[in-house]
Amino acid sequence: MIRFFNENIRLNVKNKKAIKRCIQETLSHYGISNCAINYIFTNDVSVLRINRDFLNHDYYTDIITFNNSTQVNKLESDIFISIDRVKDNAISLKTDFEEELHRVIFHGILHLCGHHDKRKKDREEMRALEDQCIAQLKKLIPSQND
Repeated sequence: MIRFFNENIRLNVKNKKAIKRCIQETLSHYGISNCAINYIFTNDVSVLRINRDFLNHDYYTDIITFNNSTQVNKLESDIFISIDRVKDNAISLKTDFEEELHRVIFHGILHLCGHHDKRKKDREEMRALEDQCIAQLKKLIPSQND
């Protein structure tokens, strides 16, 4: 089960069915079929508070991914995404907001699948995997009706 929530913002995520399908396909590729993933779209203030309170980090970020799994065969996660950061990233990267939002959505899933992004080589690999997910999503969008 993959769910989307808004907290302190108003956001209408387009193509939810296609996004969920692409997430499920990505998870399936890593052998994960049983999941409960909550995406919480919020703002900078909320993500900064979470970053400070739970991770002892005092900076803004676009995404915080919590793996809450307690069972070996079930992935449970809360993924907080700052829409403020996504908007700013889209501007600075000269890309479309929707594409940047999709990239961040998939970024969280890839973290849950074991990928990291601290080292340059890992960031490059993560970016390539995000690009693959976005390409797959683009193939699914025309056939989906949300």
